[in-house]
Amino acid sequence: MKNSSVSSPQVIITGFADECSNAKSLIEQFSIFAALGLQYYSIRFVNLGDGVKNVMKLSSDELRAVLEMQNDYGLNVSSIGSPIGKIKLLDVDDGLKDPYIPFDQYLDNEVKRVCDIAHFLETKLIRGFSFYQPKDDDPKKYVSQVVDRLGKIADVCHRANLTFGLEVEANLVGCNGWILAEIYRQVNHPALKLVFDAANLVVQGYTTAEIYEQYEAMKPGLGWMHVKDYAKTSVAVKGGRQDEDKMKGFVPCDQGYSGHEAILRDFAKILPELTAYSQNRGIPGVFLDLEPHVRGGGQFGGYSGADGLGVALRALCNTLDYVGIGYHLRDFDDLRAARGF
Repeated sequence: MKNSSVSSPQVIITGFADECSNAKSLIEQFSIFAALGLQYYSIRFVNLGDGVKNVMKLSSDELRAVLEMQNDYGLNVSSIGSPIGKIKLLDVDDGLKDPYIPFDQYLDNEVKRVCDIAHFLETKLIRGFSFYQPKDDDPKKYVSQVVDRLGKIADVCHRANLTFGLEVEANLVGCNGWILAEIYRQVNHPALKLVFDAANLVVQGYTTAEIYEQYEAMKPGLGWMHVKDYAKTSVAVKGGRQDEDKMKGFVPCDQGYSGHEAILRDFAKILPELTAYSQNRGIPGVFLDLEPHVRGGGQFGGYSGADGLGVALRALCNTLDYVGIGYHLRDFDDLRAARGF
């Protein structure tokens, strides 16, 4: 399936494959993604037969099994959906369950580990986050500390010829687009990009107009987007701490309060420049990463099911068609090429 013309800007549709399998079975993930016509996926949680594991916890043998299986299904990894940066910034007892890990230890172990995984699975992108400030504190107070840490993470990624994407999300220092844009400006590193996610702003009570303003603020640093929407108002006070376990109103991108049509229509204007940046760093193009959560989401992931992911994909394709952005899904020509016809 193609909607592209020679002149239309192009994106690559990918998605979090674990969204389509409640058990996180790798065979289910890959079967469903291949059947939907997707050729890329973001890896986060997998089940190879001995329980669900985050990609960061996979052994070398398990990673090898993932690589072999994805080749069988004609898939490639778009990004490592890592939890890097989802730890406490300070070692304080504020009643939150999130761990604190001394940063030098974290950099030497977890950050270098995710770089090794990215190399093994042949992707150039790592998704991460901006650390948790102490509960109920103003996140803007901690920007300088986060800038220092993210600059060091970006250095490690850059030396490994990788790019680190910083996602906007509730409860972190970079909880909104304005703060995340300032972090990006101060870090000022070629290996750091921003990941826009409109639904992660709707759940904090921001209006459609405010979400567009935050997209505009993030635009100079954008690397790729996560695609999902939300149909309910905030579960907490705007800008305050959100209860992520109560977020039940996720919907496809053609519903909800995010205003994806306007955002993507503008995004089309910067796609040629962003594509050139991406390809110069060895990235195949600009990804739109489906993370629909249509059956629910939380702090470390969500679930859509095979049907939910299919609905979300069709909603995204319809929206891209409407705003004039090109994309590609598998067709018979791809099958012929893969089988040497």
